[in-house]
Amino acid sequence: MTSQHLPGVSVVVPVYNSEETLRRLRDRLVSALQALGVSFEIILVEDGSRDRSWDEIRRIAEETPQVRGFGLTRNFGQHNALLCGIRQARYQITVTLDDDLQNPPEEIARLLGELATGVDVVYGTPEQEQHGFWRDRASQITKLALRHAMGAEVAGQISAFRAFRTHLREAFVDYHGEFVSIDVLLTWSTTRFAAVRVKHAPREVGRSNYTARQLLTHAFNMITGFSTAPLQIASITGLGAAILGVLVLVFVVGRTLIQGVAVPGFAFLASIIAIFAGAQLFSIGIIGEYLARIHVRAMNRPPYIVLQEVAQTRPEREG
Repeated sequence: MTSQHLPGVSVVVPVYNSEETLRRLRDRLVSALQALGVSFEIILVEDGSRDRSWDEIRRIAEETPQVRGFGLTRNFGQHNALLCGIRQARYQITVTLDDDLQNPPEEIARLLGELATGVDVVYGTPEQEQHGFWRDRASQITKLALRHAMGAEVAGQISAFRAFRTHLREAFVDYHGEFVSIDVLLTWSTTRFAAVRVKHAPREVGRSNYTARQLLTHAFNMITGFSTAPLQIASITGLGAAILGVLVLVFVVGRTLIQGVAVPGFAFLASIIAIFAGAQLFSIGIIGEYLARIHVRAMNRPPYIVLQEVAQTRPEREG
């Protein structure tokens, strides 16, 4: 696809403790997007970093007209920061990527090329992930959770490196929940997903801010926040316990009627009670998680709060 047919691109980057990589990220993004010959902007959303990331963003924005920076009041989380940037995007295509240079900016062209085939969302799936063993396992569990929450097979190929048509955000323009999953929100407006294989570079500085524990927590929040699967599991568990109870009752009554003796043993009775108690506690726990999320949403806590903004120019929105 030639450059004259490419729409403008808004690149959204959530930033957390990345002052050492931001300048190189800016340089490579500008170079890659200029090579495509597209109008573009780079939106850096600082998510309550503990280092001087915001100071670096301000300096970069003062030097680069295409850069806009937003500083959040505290650490809200990667997807919340992405939501902030996505809502600020002014061009027809939005690209998201991490701030650690593991998603090579030069691969954006491959995402845009696939997007031009008519799909609405394209994921850059790593050819080989450069994370640790436990982080990779947690990532796989997260993708499994996403498959249930999204209801799309492409969930197994998702990544933080994605390109989509900006108008898709209209489906979640009024979403104000504290728990955010950009990938699930995108399914609210389209089912046309695709994925392409892209390079995934080793991390050059520091270590990932997204630990295995955080990934598992995110997966749990997605399942309970955007899917009814846990409630269905609780129902099936309760049904299974009830069926087991009926079978045990039939066994006890049948043995008594046929052999004239009752089933002896306190251990047997205790085990049956434990099965029912466990099923009940499990079901109540699942229901409690949903009630907790209803409570959180009823409080109407914002997914993010912007403390400060920096930009040289304010381009008009495309389309």
